[in-house]
Amino acid sequence: MACRLAGSSFLLVGQQRRSIQNHKLSPLTCPGTFNLKWEDIFRGRNNQKRCLISLRQSRVVQAVAVPIAPSPADRREHRKQLSERYGFQQIGEPLPDNVTLKDIIETLPKKVFEIDDVKAWKSVLISAISYALGLFMIAKAPWYLLPLAWAWTGTAVTGFFVIGHDCAHKSFSKNKLVEDIIGTLAFLPLIYPYEPWRFKHDRHHAKTNMLQEDTAWHPVVKEEFDSSPVLRKAIIYGYGPFRPWMSIAHWLIWHFDLKKFRPSEVHRVKISLACVFAFMAVGWPLIIYKTGIIGWINFWLMPWLGYHFWMSTFTMVHHTAPHIPFKDSDEWNAAQAQLNGTVHCDYPKWIEILCHNINVHIPHHISSRIPSYNLQAAHQSLQENWGKYLNEATWNWRLMKTILTMCHVYNKEQNYIAFDEIAAEESQPIKFLKKVMPDYA
Repeated sequence: MACRLAGSSFLLVGQQRRSIQNHKLSPLTCPGTFNLKWEDIFRGRNNQKRCLISLRQSRVVQAVAVPIAPSPADRREHRKQLSERYGFQQIGEPLPDNVTLKDIIETLPKKVFEIDDVKAWKSVLISAISYALGLFMIAKAPWYLLPLAWAWTGTAVTGFFVIGHDCAHKSFSKNKLVEDIIGTLAFLPLIYPYEPWRFKHDRHHAKTNMLQEDTAWHPVVKEEFDSSPVLRKAIIYGYGPFRPWMSIAHWLIWHFDLKKFRPSEVHRVKISLACVFAFMAVGWPLIIYKTGIIGWINFWLMPWLGYHFWMSTFTMVHHTAPHIPFKDSDEWNAAQAQLNGTVHCDYPKWIEILCHNINVHIPHHISSRIPSYNLQAAHQSLQENWGKYLNEATWNWRLMKTILTMCHVYNKEQNYIAFDEIAAEESQPIKFLKKVMPDYA
């Protein structure tokens, strides 16, 4: 007769109280799980003497589980298996509790924090030229090539967002007035109010992967999922097949409601909203006047949807994975959230160029003051000094399938529970994605 133990040993409590940690354990195929034979439990001091126990006896034997940590080799193998399953190149080791964000920042070269005006304005030039080229392609492309032109233009206009993103983090220029002006102008084609976004985004960096407080992306909680059948259906679609455009809902909910901002922020928020509404009032009618409604769809709406695809995809890949936890504020650790809780993801080179390396994201979370053109050098330094703790991936179908079909309702013990595990009859969109999405990395 054998007793299965999962990563634990037993201490017997009773007349023959003793530790059995030194007895032989037969490993099973699962790391940290063992077979413990009953005859190994009760050995007398005389090796020739054995104590036979009748299972029918009424004496109660109490056992206390004492955790045994798996070996480093087992942990490495487990992370390797998870990497292959989820579509990662590497799943990092847990960062020790005593490491602080300051410790990590101090290992970065000082030059990665330096602002270079030439490089900053070069990024503006790249975005302006690539966006203009995209508009030219839309104007000249036959209908069957329009999706390619929209994809290029949407990616190019995402570069404007990254420029505004640098301005909001005060890493674009040494002149703060220039940053505010460029940031506001860069966001206008996206109908994004610069100051509201800046205020909310700063809180995302301050509370990355903090349950409820992170303003970039909230995991679904069970109470919310069960609150209403209509809301549940919307959540299933929103965090399933429509997730690559969920930033549209985030844009609407978080950036236009004055009640969501502190009194000291409202004045600047109003200025940004006025700029956005002025652009809509002048720009949209001008586009329609020159090209008609179809032109407005071709030249503005479709590239805008392309931008939101990247905005949503970048955000969820950077911060969503089955092994990355969200934590309550009393358990949250800044260094662990920024280094261990952020994902580096390599995209095709043309995307990296047009989007100014925004996907080199771990150093950006270690310090948001690092300009986008220095992120590659900063990441190389992190790999040299903290490489075993990094989560790294190359954008692939399995990675996207993992996020869209597994990372749903948040649970503190399991991190995530998929919709189809708790609401199978209503989760047809998730089952559909599991069937149709490719499963290769």
